[in-house]
Amino acid sequence: MKKEWLRYIFPGIIFMLVLTGVIIMFSREKQPEEVVPASISSRAYHLNTDSLDITYGEVKRNQNLSEILAPLVSLQTIDRIARTTRQIFDVRKIRPGNRYAVITSRDSLKKTLYFIYEITLTDFVVYDFRDSLRVYLDKKVVKKEIRKDSGTITSSLWNAFVDEGLDINLALKMADVYAWTIDFYGLQKGDNFTVIYEALSIDTIQVGIGNIIASRFNSSGHDFYAFYFVQDSTGTYFDELGASLQRTFLKAPLRFSRISSRFSNSRKHPVLKIYRPHHGVDYAAPRGTPVVALGDGKIIQAGWNGGFGRFVKIRHNSVYSTGYGHLSGYAKGIQAGKFVKQGDVIGYVGSSGLATGPHLDFRVYKNNTAVDPLKMESPPAEPVDTANLKQYKELVRTLMVKLDSIR
Repeated sequence: MKKEWLRYIFPGIIFMLVLTGVIIMFSREKQPEEVVPASISSRAYHLNTDSLDITYGEVKRNQNLSEILAPLVSLQTIDRIARTTRQIFDVRKIRPGNRYAVITSRDSLKKTLYFIYEITLTDFVVYDFRDSLRVYLDKKVVKKEIRKDSGTITSSLWNAFVDEGLDINLALKMADVYAWTIDFYGLQKGDNFTVIYEALSIDTIQVGIGNIIASRFNSSGHDFYAFYFVQDSTGTYFDELGASLQRTFLKAPLRFSRISSRFSNSRKHPVLKIYRPHHGVDYAAPRGTPVVALGDGKIIQAGWNGGFGRFVKIRHNSVYSTGYGHLSGYAKGIQAGKFVKQGDVIGYVGSSGLATGPHLDFRVYKNNTAVDPLKMESPPAEPVDTANLKQYKELVRTLMVKLDSIR
């Protein structure tokens, strides 16, 4: 009888041990990995917790807030969070890969006092469990450090930044600042730049680029200056004389590509193999590269257009309109009748229609007649206000000395 009893109970014990092991492993998998003193790392969360511990974790795929909180707080608290705090932050919006932090008492109990979920690099939500549940949104302190850098073009702006070990985000920022004045597709070897800018960091980790304070970009032997200046509570960029760097139209509808075909009255079509006019500019770029609106305007066409494939046409005013062909797809909400702002993404580079590879066929129409986009002049925006000109010139004088010192 005893042997019979053992025959039935022994597998049960083994099963319980295995199940317990699985539960332990599962619980461990849920636990955050890195524990550091809160006095160092919780500063970004605006919490004074010198005698507490902070533990970081990362939301896993298909993981929800209830799973993460289950080992930390009671089921009643989790239920209350789901039912009553949605207007502050909807817990269904947590995303895999985002970081969270658990702040606990520094004793044997390890009582959970705070749970913090990072919505973005700067924004986070705090669940305060110390007394009764309190939930609120906050932002990390972003520190600004003024930096100076320089570089020389060997092949492209992008490669120049890679060669110098500079932040690629700074290249993107410079491309935006000079979008109206420098043709980055026509850079030559030896072109160079110096720049003074704000490097943004959170808790010693660099998270981005702020404003470019001053820059000199030498292209084809000509110096192009950019200075950031605030007037009427709005900051924008001007040249050394106070003229705005912004134009009615961007210089090009996408970043960092190359011109594969120019405006021509007789070009051999790569697919049809016949000579016919090509009244546009082709920009070769990887499939999926964002295409932006050259200027403010109303979309008058968004759909299939014969050899152009997926096509968008924007009317900017009574004189100018622009066309974007061979798109692989459209940006969200792009349709006829929609108004777009300069720089808005309208679609993505593709090879729809008659095309041998991914590129953008870009067209500009003046009074319904195609014109060469590369030769089109665009009037500048408003210059520095006369009342602020003296202050601006003093600023420029100071910043030019600093730029020259980098050179």
